[in-house]
Amino acid sequence: MRKYFIASMFLYLLPISAMAGQITVAAAANVQFTLDELKSEFTKETGIDVKTVIGSSGKLTSQIENGAPFDVFMSADMDYPKRLSADGMTLEGPKIYAYGYLVLWTFKDLDLSKGVAGLSDTSIRKIAIASPRAAPYGRQAINAMKYNHLYPGIVSKLVYGESISQANQFITTGAVDIGFTAKSVVLAPHMKDKGKWIEVDPRIYEPIAQGVIVLKYAEQNHSKEARAFYDFLFSAPAQEILKKYGYKLP
Repeated sequence: MRKYFIASMFLYLLPISAMAGQITVAAAANVQFTLDELKSEFTKETGIDVKTVIGSSGKLTSQIENGAPFDVFMSADMDYPKRLSADGMTLEGPKIYAYGYLVLWTFKDLDLSKGVAGLSDTSIRKIAIASPRAAPYGRQAINAMKYNHLYPGIVSKLVYGESISQANQFITTGAVDIGFTAKSVVLAPHMKDKGKWIEVDPRIYEPIAQGVIVLKYAEQNHSKEARAFYDFLFSAPAQEILKKYGYKLP
C-alpha cells in the first residue's frame, strides 16, 4: 500500500518536499478523530504539517466567508462547500470524499434494540443532537426522527450541541440519556468499548455526503501543499483510514 501511495503521488510530492510548510484544514467535528490519523500519515509522507480547526460545518463556513485563513475545508455535507464555491471562495467545485453514518450512543443502561423508535420510551428524558442549523449530522438526526413520526412527541427531550463534539460531551458525561453522533466517533480507538451504540438505519435519513474543497486563501499562500492534502484524501492509504472509521467511500 505504501509503495502504491508513493508512486501515485510522486509527481506533486517532489516539489512540495522542498518547501514543506504548514496548511490549515478546517474540518467538521465528525471527522476530528479520523483526521488525527489522516494528517499523521500525510505529514509522514510529505513533511507538510497540518493544523486543524474543528467545528460545525455551518460555523466554519461563516468563518471562511469572513476571511478565516483556512487552506482546505472538509465539510459534513456538500451544501456548504457548494455555497462557498458559488461565491467564488474556492479554487474549484467540491468533491465527495466519504459518506458518513449516524449512530445512537449511550453510557446508560438502555435497551437500544428498537433504534430510533425507542427514543419515545419514558426512560429516556434527554437526547443529544448536534444543532441542525449548523451541523449536517444534526439535520439528518431530525430527519430520522421525523421518518419514524417521533419528532413532535420527543422534541422537548432534545438537547442541542453546537457540533457533534459538544453532543459527544453531553453523551459521555451523562448529561443526557442518549444521543446521535457519527459512527466515526464511536469507532475511534480511544472511544471503542465506551458506552454502547447502534447504527441508525441509513434508509431513514438522507445520505451524509461529505465534501472537501481547496479554498481561495490557499492560492496565494500554500497552493501546492493544499492540493497535495486534497489529493491525498483520495489516495489508497487515506481511503483505508476512512473505511477504518466507518465511512463509506464514494
